[in-house]
Amino acid sequence: MGWFKHWFGTRYYALLYGHRDEEDAHAWVATIMERWALPPGARILDLACGRGRHARCFAEAGLQVTGVDISEASIAEARRVVPKAEFHVHDMREPFRPGGFDAVCCLFTSLGYFEDLEDDRKVFEAVALALKPGGLFVLDFMNTELVLRDLVPIETVAKDRVEFKVTRTLSNGVLVKRIAVTDGRDHHVYEERVQALTPVQLEEMARAAGFIVEDRTDGPELVPFDPQHSQRYVLWMRRSSP
Repeated sequence: MGWFKHWFGTRYYALLYGHRDEEDAHAWVATIMERWALPPGARILDLACGRGRHARCFAEAGLQVTGVDISEASIAEARRVVPKAEFHVHDMREPFRPGGFDAVCCLFTSLGYFEDLEDDRKVFEAVALALKPGGLFVLDFMNTELVLRDLVPIETVAKDRVEFKVTRTLSNGVLVKRIAVTDGRDHHVYEERVQALTPVQLEEMARAAGFIVEDRTDGPELVPFDPQHSQRYVLWMRRSSP
């Protein structure tokens, strides 16, 4: 099933990316709620929801939240910490509950994990199918140009007496992050592989799936996307009506 099937459910993933905390999740949800003026009871799909930190914030805001993720461990944790939401183990490339949602979010660079770009196109198509006509979709991706320009080849991070040696390379259009973990006497090696998708590619996929691109911003702040300085590339879309 790919590297993402096994890496995301580990405690090391949660430890390494622990800086993506509740405050960050609340900022994202507040921005999405403000931008779209979603009413209480609106149905939102949290795509690649992980352990449910965004889902919890949406549920607290009064939305009907469904989260899907391919990691069984992540979904088990999400069900435990967000009992007000609904969670399913699901491959984001496959259709899910056609016409069942007012909005879909895909946050924290959760696209581009597949070897074939056709799989990324399938994600856009599945999202379009899940939305009601006129439904809303926000995609948060890395600013690929900036990431590649400022790529740090080797980095060592220590957290809770666990050492992570992170090596980053670009190989055939794929950003490869090799993560060597030293936890006492235990040693593990994980890998992240993300297609270095550009804004042009992402917008082409969006339009091909029937989306109207409404805006491009940087991170949870509603400021215009700047290719030279923005940390994130956030694409705000609406499914076209028949």
